[in-house]
Amino acid sequence: MHITNKISKYFHKFASYEFYAPIQSVINNGYVFLLGLDMSEFRSASSYKTLNELFTRALVTPRKVDMSLDTFISPADSFVSEAGKINNDTALQIKGMEYSVEKLFTEHISSEDLSKIQNGTFMNFYLSPKDYHRYHSVYNSQILKLIHVPGKLYPVNFKYLNKQDSLFVENERVIAQCKTTEGKMYYMVFVGALNVGKMAFDFEPTIETNSDKTEISIYEYENLFLNKGDCMGHFKMGSTVLLFWEENMVELEELVNEPVRFTQTIATIK
Repeated sequence: MHITNKISKYFHKFASYEFYAPIQSVINNGYVFLLGLDMSEFRSASSYKTLNELFTRALVTPRKVDMSLDTFISPADSFVSEAGKINNDTALQIKGMEYSVEKLFTEHISSEDLSKIQNGTFMNFYLSPKDYHRYHSVYNSQILKLIHVPGKLYPVNFKYLNKQDSLFVENERVIAQCKTTEGKMYYMVFVGALNVGKMAFDFEPTIETNSDKTEISIYEYENLFLNKGDCMGHFKMGSTVLLFWEENMVELEELVNEPVRFTQTIATIK
């Protein structure tokens, strides 16, 4: 097991431990203060029984979602670290640092489906430890397949994105193959990171990340449909979501190096 996975396991134990209420209140409120969390849409920090409950907090009042079929929305509150055109099989983790989309997706995405993504578009969303950690469906879609790829848990902050080659390919991840109501394909990739030993999916509770598993697991579905805005799951701290679209499918908003919020428009259907 890589050292990053071991560190994340220990942190997960601490964050999952339910301390005596006054102590937990100090931990939670200290975390909110130190990182500058905006808790205006959530319960009070002291009401969460563990630090993990605070990390994975749900919105008290649901945000309004644009349900039109001509826009994609942001999957999470996050920061757009990179976006643009896929150059054949190559995308950017950050400016100057490339990786192979085929290696990211693994051999469990068919060559026919992979060819549709070549020369398509991508957008990377970095969730910092202070962000809302739940991720959502970005469009009305059928989920065809989840691919769980065990791996390392390198940090996904800008320091590591700039120095660790093919970081997204090295890290543990879950790939969602999605089909729109119009029959177009896109992909969501949920990337684990240091201290994010766990990624949870509401519709597939059997996925267990940062475990002792080393083999890739495949989950296929025939009748799994999600509406735009539906909650898909959550990270147990900050991490990254990657989105990939077919060629000529969408026009991206100019959002690189900008913060975005879940429900915000990130792309328009062509």
